[in-house]
Amino acid sequence: MSVYAVLESVVQRANQSPETLAGLNTVYQFNVSGQSYQVKVENKKAVLAEGCPYQPDCTVQLSDQTFHQLMNGQLNPVTAFMTGKLKIQGDMSQAMKLQNLLKSRL
Repeated sequence: MSVYAVLESVVQRANQSPETLAGLNTVYQFNVSGQSYQVKVENKKAVLAEGCPYQPDCTVQLSDQTFHQLMNGQLNPVTAFMTGKLKIQGDMSQAMKLQNLLKSRL
């Protein structure tokens, strides 16, 4: 499954459960193996975009392999961060909230 398809699934599931998005008003950018995707969350609604149309609040950089391992539950996000497989730039408090959004995939 492509990175875009996985993120699209996350966004669709999150929008089906707006409580997942409560308290979020941010733009997450995912730089995955040279490609960029953004998830904008505003007013309990998430929107997915390819590229960089918005100013990101939190940017996550990782490889395609690491992305899929995280999304499949094969890799813990904290472990990925501590071992350098996942890099975060921007608002770290928003990065901490990202885990709740990504759980929408499961």
